[in-house]
Amino acid sequence: MRLSARVDYALRAAAELAAATESPVTSEQLARAQEIPGKFLEHILNQLRRAGLVRSQRGPVGGYWLARPPEEISLADIIRAVDGPLLGVRGERPEHVDYTGAARPLQEVWIALRASERAILESVTLGHVIDGQLPPAVQQLTEDERAWITVGQSH
Repeated sequence: MRLSARVDYALRAAAELAAATESPVTSEQLARAQEIPGKFLEHILNQLRRAGLVRSQRGPVGGYWLARPPEEISLADIIRAVDGPLLGVRGERPEHVDYTGAARPLQEVWIALRASERAILESVTLGHVIDGQLPPAVQQLTEDERAWITVGQSH
């Protein structure tokens, strides 16, 4: 799975918003805190607002804040808001990809991959991220030393 810069920035900005409980946060504050290009961040925040994940207010006390509690916003919600469906094959949903012959089982691999992504990204919320306490199933995956090794990298 390859995450785009837009997804990375959206997740980081959302984590900052989740951690800020006192007052709205300006886009400039978010950009500075996470070293995100300002114009790019504005576009991302608009996408998150349209998806109903953040709210905004203009003016001297304006800024952005989460539209729901951090525990109710999954990482999958944010990814879908800025990048669309979790897994696509050549721009298509895996259930719409049709292979023939020896390649036919690949469709099932893509479906399984999407299910695996969902199992993780839908179970982890912004609340987990800001608390530093990932769900046990996700934490268990990170405890396997093989998870930290890049493919082709030796021990």
